[in-house]
Amino acid sequence: MALGWFSLLKTVPWAEVIATAPVVAEGAKKLWKTVSKKPVTAPAPASVVLATEGDILSQLQARIATLEATTAELHAQMQDSTELIQALATQNTELVQRVEANRVRLRWVSLGLVLLALVFAYTLKTSV
Repeated sequence: MALGWFSLLKTVPWAEVIATAPVVAEGAKKLWKTVSKKPVTAPAPASVVLATEGDILSQLQARIATLEATTAELHAQMQDSTELIQALATQNTELVQRVEANRVRLRWVSLGLVLLALVFAYTLKTSV
């Protein structure tokens, strides 16, 4: 099972992932700054000339109030989503950096093991 994970990890283009991780994090930061600074504004009232009936006017006012509430809710959801994307991008960057550090450590450990095996083999050969 570990061999399957190892072969899967070998297929990942780590150089590209590492190179693009800061770009993703920076893009998320820019998106968050843009979205969080925009105030929630109500749409400008449309100048529509309608009949003077009270029912039509009250229906339109109710629709406007509903649309304003929906817009405010969507804006809040968008801010929450952007914050989440920023957090995920930051975590992704940290994860990629840690994986790269582990990859480098694994190479050093592998090199050490190879050297140790060579020393052991040489010791066995000379003692026989």
